[in-house]
This record gives sequence, structure tokens and C-alpha cells, in this order.
Amino acid sequence: MHRVCFQLHVKPDRIAEYREAHAAVWPEMLQAIANSGRRNYSLFLREDGLLIGYYETDDDRASQAALAADPRTAAWEAAMSDFFVALDGRPDQNAQTLDEVFNLEDQLAKENQ
Repeated sequence: MHRVCFQLHVKPDRIAEYREAHAAVWPEMLQAIANSGRRNYSLFLREDGLLIGYYETDDDRASQAALAADPRTAAWEAAMSDFFVALDGRPDQNAQTLDEVFNLEDQLAKENQ
């Protein structure tokens, strides 16, 4: 399993609208994400617009490729693209990823070997 964490920044004047859009994500987009192999997907939004996303997948390259090729994804990303600060293109392809430096379960598993 591969854990992915990423960062984006929502425009401060669009935060309420962004929250509203994500309270009811299009059903076809939810299915596209699930079909791509992503699971345990969450977004966290700070009051200043910092957005942190997290998901798990078995093959992130395959997941990204599946989403990039899916027309349902393109429509959602086009609708969302104007929400982000200094971002060219589709958010799912241009988010800054963060390196995982600690995971409790991984370290406990090593300790119990």
C-alpha cells in the first residue's frame, strides 16, 4: 500500500464555496476516484486556505493515469481549478506531494518483528 499526502492552497475568498462543493461531490467523481484505486481519501482545509489531502492506493501511477484518462475527472477538475492559488492545469496533477517521515503502524510493526 502506498500512502500519498499532498498540499494545495484554496483562494481565501473561495473557501466557503469550496467547502460547499466538497460537501456533495458529484457521484460520478466519487466513482471515478474509487475506480482509480484510491481509498481512505480525505481533504483537510485550514481557515487560511491551506488544503492537505491524503489517500491510499496500491499503485499511485496507475491511479493517476486512470483519473487523467477519465472524462468524469476532467469535468470535475475543470470546475475546481479556479479555486486554487497559483495553480496551472488540473489540481490532481499539480499538487505538491509531501514525504512521509513517520507512520505509527509501520514503526510498531518493525518493533514487533
